Amino acid sequence: QVQLVVSGGGSVQTGGSLRLSCSASEEAFKNYTMGWLRQAPGKEREVVAAISSRGATYSEDSVKGRFTISRDRGKHTVYLQMNSLKPEDTAVYYCAADHKTLLGTVATGRYAYWGQGTQVTVAT
Repeated sequence: QVQLVVSGGGSVQTGGSLRLSCSASEEAFKNYTMGWLRQAPGKEREVVAAISSRGATYSEDSVKGRFTISRDRGKHTVYLQMNSLKPEDTAVYYCAADHKTLLGTVATGRYAYWGQGTQVTVAT
């Protein structure tokens, strides 16, 4: 059974940093593409970053150079380090996993397994 447990999030000032963590079951971590998605009020959900089981990564254009997705094999955990946060980054962030390839999950935005959402609020 695929389980994803999200931690992190919170409120920061513009320019601040936060790190989100997603602890995954062994099956998910070893075999699936893992992604971080977000949804702001009134907006569609979007893929922020994703990482394949082999470590290939994707970052959405608006977060490139500011957000970094990474994985810790020993801890079965995927991280989203968010720096230089902006008010437009405010959203509920989700960790998700899917058996599709990195490009497949990015293209569709569809993931089979989801962790709980965590609120990220960036104040001006």
